[in-house]
This record gives sequence, C-alpha cells and structure tokens, in this order.
Amino acid sequence: METKEKLQAAYIQYVLTHGEQPKSVYIFAKENDLAEEEFYNHFGSFESIEEMIWAGLMVSTITEVKAQEVWNQYSSREKALSLFYSFIELLKSKRSFASFSLKHSEKIIGTRKVLVGLKAEFEAFAVQIIQEGIESGELIDRPFFANKYKDALWMQFVFVLNFWLKDSSAGFEKTDEAIEKGLNVTYNLFQRSPIDELFEYGKFLAKNAGIKMPF
Repeated sequence: METKEKLQAAYIQYVLTHGEQPKSVYIFAKENDLAEEEFYNHFGSFESIEEMIWAGLMVSTITEVKAQEVWNQYSSREKALSLFYSFIELLKSKRSFASFSLKHSEKIIGTRKVLVGLKAEFEAFAVQIIQEGIESGELIDRPFFANKYKDALWMQFVFVLNFWLKDSSAGFEKTDEAIEKGLNVTYNLFQRSPIDELFEYGKFLAKNAGIKMPF
C-alpha cells in the first residue's frame, strides 16, 4: 500500500475511533511513523484527505460501471441508474465515515467542500452520458436548457446521498426506491414533452404563416 493510501486509511480509522479530526498534522504523522513533511508531500490538510477519499470513490464507481459487458448497450438513463446504485453500494462499507465527513464539512456555493473533487468527476461523467442520450435521440437538445441537465443530475445525486444517510430501512431499500423514482422523473424531464411539441409548432407557424412568436 502506498503512503497516500496508508494515510487515507489511517485518517478514516482515526476519525471513526475518536469522533474528530486529529489535533494536528504533526501528531497524526508521528503516530503513523512519518515526518510532518512527508504528510504535506501528499496532502495539504485533513480536508484534502477527505476530498480525495470522496473523489476516489466516484472514480472507482465510474470505472466499475463502465467495465460492465452491457455498458455500451445501456441507454443514458440506465447508465445514470447504474452509477447511482453502484456508488451507494460502494459507500455502504464507509457509511460511518461518510456521515462524519459530510456532517463536519463546510459548504461552498451549496456543495460540501469535501465533495468538490467528487463533483468534478460526477459532472464529467454526466456530461458524457447526457451527450450520448442527445445524439441517440433519447434526450431532447433544448436550447439554453440542455447544458443544465448535468446540474439536475447533480442535485439528484446530492438528494440521494442525504436520503441514504438518513435511511434506516433494511438493506437501504428505500434509497434504491428513491434512486429509481428520482432519476426516472429527472430523465422524463429531459425527454420530449407536449410543451416541446407546442414550441415546435409555434416555430413552424412563425416561419410559414407569418405569425409572430411571443418568445
């Protein structure tokens, strides 16, 4: 195990045992037979350890789901569902740490600071599967709105994460239900609706019947 991974594991063990972050980097490094300088060669702070742990969980999940034999046959909706289910499954073994980390992390622009790295990985993934959905015709490419689809998926992800932390159902079955229902509603909004038909008809009339559009 590399030093960076050892420090992550040691940090998780410490916060779960003591219910708080180590008193100082010096003490934490010494307890793990490292010079303080060695710690800073890998992390700038305890918060950066947590951020890397969260980002690593997302990277691992994305790698795992993309390795599935049926991945390329999945629709955009199915790929999103696979990621959500797989991430929560992976997080089950770190539930206590996840609860501690999110409870003690400060918010920056509506997002927990420790999730900044995870969010970047998530959004890159979301942009990719959304674009695939648009190109296949599964999703509608709405002007000004399509580039916000990733934000809607992120909001759904944060909701599911918070829901899971409060879920006390056996096997977290309520979280699975929340994922399915939430993503289906979100993806239904990404697809063509009667409003889109009305908009297209309005553009047709404006172009062919000389009727001025109100929008």
